[in-house]
Amino acid sequence: MGGGAVRDWIASADGASPWPQARVLVAGLGTSGFAAADGLLELGADVQVVDESDSATNAERATLLETLGARVRLGAGSTDRLPGEVDLVVTSPGWRPSTPLLRQAADAGVPVWGEVELAWRLSGPAKRVPWLAVTGTNGKTTTVQMLESMLRAAGLRTGAFGNVGRPLMEAVLDPEPYDVLAVELSSFQLHWSHSLQMHSAAVLNLQPDHLEWYADAPDPSSQDARDRASSQDARDRASSPDARHRAMTAYRRDKALIYERVTHSCVYNVADRATEQMVEEADVTEGARAIGFTLGTPAPSMIGVVDDLIVDRAFVAQRRDSALELAKLSDVTPFAPHNVANALAAAALARSFGVPAAAVAEGLRTLTPGEHRIQTVVERDGVRWVDDSKATNPHAAGASLAAFESVVWVAGGQAKGTTFDDLVTRHAGRLRGAVLLGVDRAVVAGALRRHAPDVPVIEVPGTHTGVMEDVVRAAAGLARPGDVVLLAPGCASLDMWPGYGARGDAFAAAARSLAPPGPPGE
Repeated sequence: MGGGAVRDWIASADGASPWPQARVLVAGLGTSGFAAADGLLELGADVQVVDESDSATNAERATLLETLGARVRLGAGSTDRLPGEVDLVVTSPGWRPSTPLLRQAADAGVPVWGEVELAWRLSGPAKRVPWLAVTGTNGKTTTVQMLESMLRAAGLRTGAFGNVGRPLMEAVLDPEPYDVLAVELSSFQLHWSHSLQMHSAAVLNLQPDHLEWYADAPDPSSQDARDRASSQDARDRASSPDARHRAMTAYRRDKALIYERVTHSCVYNVADRATEQMVEEADVTEGARAIGFTLGTPAPSMIGVVDDLIVDRAFVAQRRDSALELAKLSDVTPFAPHNVANALAAAALARSFGVPAAAVAEGLRTLTPGEHRIQTVVERDGVRWVDDSKATNPHAAGASLAAFESVVWVAGGQAKGTTFDDLVTRHAGRLRGAVLLGVDRAVVAGALRRHAPDVPVIEVPGTHTGVMEDVVRAAAGLARPGDVVLLAPGCASLDMWPGYGARGDAFAAAARSLAPPGPPGE
């Protein structure tokens, strides 16, 4: 079993390939790793799984996979070496190419795929359905949720998969076929994908993020994340000018992969020239179109805004001299310029698949926004407390700040090699004050000193989760009636919390503890 016979077909493998011949190593037992291993076992492959974490969740997953026939190794040292007889490695998306096991696989000529690549391969030829895919630095999850809602409103069997939370292998393994998938793809997932062919794809924006991944700094998602996050040497390596340039180039290259081989529409952001350049450079299927989205009046082959309407000048027959109303701006919730941009991108992807205008509007109106995205958690004495913990990089934080006129800004965490100078320069006039927390709060404080020296800044030390109560008390002391206290950290949360959701929950709980909730509906 395995060896040369598998090498003859693995490069072009699909769901009909002789998988019982294959020896596959699944690296990482997170959500995507478990789904990958489960799917491969169903196809009869010989599956090994390794993960450095022996958490209770992983132990439970290991037991299930072992029952199905997998061999699982958990705990420290389990990922140090590539096993001797492996035909394919399926890696967790967050693993860097420099990880010893993945480097050993590359040196040995063993192909490395991500779970997304595996799902795409296994969906063919019998289960292949169109994928409408979204990437970008910010707005991916919201845009995919909007797109899913539009597709459902059109009566299509669909789902939101990928980085949004549900592994794509779930769609492949589902016995009931889908009509189309709404797919969120991170740069990590795209890095480990090699043959994807989207029906249509969108890059929403491109700003510095995850530079520590591309600069080969320590991995903030590893089991000793909090120890590594406090390493000044790691942050320096990710933040040096040369490292930032190399990292940003690699980050852009991975994002651009989403456009490769697109068959119908490459959707780009008119306000972000880098996304249009990606389309220009992509090797697409003949006949694929470039479709722009803009907050301004759209030109032909664009989706845009006229007065208070979202309109289509891309997928209408008379697009040179007319436009089709798709929705009202009031259909977009929560209403903010960057969220309107998300709706425009979702509408472009939906329209590329033939979704009627009425379904675009209905999808926006019926969508329930996700938590931790410009979410009002309490209001009292004229001060509104808003949780945008999902704003985990400076570009996202800037978009959030732009939605309000007078803000007490709560920021800080893991900066991931990014800087805040441009953000502070642009939004200094909105800031009533700032309250900073987290391992890299000094990065934000430095930008405020340089570009907004008159803005009051309170730094709250400590890396325990109870710090959020001190942060909220400090913010309450700065806020005045009419202000918004905005948690838009511009940083990752893993220095103190297991994720941005837990950070947002802590902020909401602390804010509500200051006062009883405001009127119903907030």
